[in-house]
Order: sequence, then C-alpha cells, then structure tokens
Amino acid sequence: MLLMWVAVLTVGVGIYLDRTGGLDRMVALASAPAEDSLSGSFSICGDSRRVNCVVDGDTFWFQSEKIRVADIDTPELSPPRCAAERIKGDAAKARLRVLLSAGRFSMSAGSRDEDQYGRKLRIVIRGGQSLGDVLVAEGLARRWDGARRSWCDD
Repeated sequence: MLLMWVAVLTVGVGIYLDRTGGLDRMVALASAPAEDSLSGSFSICGDSRRVNCVVDGDTFWFQSEKIRVADIDTPELSPPRCAAERIKGDAAKARLRVLLSAGRFSMSAGSRDEDQYGRKLRIVIRGGQSLGDVLVAEGLARRWDGARRSWCDD
C-alpha cells in the first residue's frame, strides 16, 4: 500500500513539475556544464548587427544566436501594455545585460530546443545558479509556467 502511494505521489509531482516548467529547470540545472565557459560583453540591442546584445529581460543574442531565457518571463517592451510594464521591463533588460556581462556563464537546454519564434530555449547558469532565479528574486521576472500574465496589475 505504501509503495502505491509513493508511486502516485511521484507521478503527481512529475506532472506538476512538467506543467510549471520545473522539470525542465531541474534537468537543465543538473545537466549544466561543470564549468562556466561562456562569456561576452553585452550591449542593448539596436538596429545594427546582433552579436552579443540584450533585446529584453528574457531574450538576448549570443554569438549571433537568439536565446530565450527558458525559466522566466519578464515584462514585454514591444509594446508594453502600461507604464508600469515599461518601467519594470526596462529594468529587467538592463539587469540581464549586467548579469550576462558580469563573468563566465553556461547555458543548458530543457526538453525543447527552440520556441515557436526560432529562439533557442536555454537556462542561463553561473556558479550553479540560474540567472533567471536572480531576476525573480529581484522582482524583475516571474517563474515561467507557460501562461502569460499581465504586469499591469501588480
């Protein structure tokens, strides 16, 4: 009987983690390279060639490849739906630029390699910690759960 309950609980936790993106996050953190070997000096993206630059709080270009930070969602900037979303979105974009430029990092893929827009889905990690977690802790991002929610009601 106990074995049955353990199995039910394990399946339930697995389903929950899969729906909230937590399973991908756990796998990505566990399978992250042992050494942070990537680095770059990042700017804010403009109209010029996009090599190492930040588009918004959860999207950046690295070595000419567009990356979506897979474990978070940040306020939209194009276009923002309200002034509060624009302000927080600008802050998230600036903070991601600082975090990416601050030193070596690694990237790990989850269960999907790309999103519907062709962006590579990656969890960005430094020293075993997700940079997405840093943005969440600072109130500039939310954990990505697959649902878009308004930043204007906060």
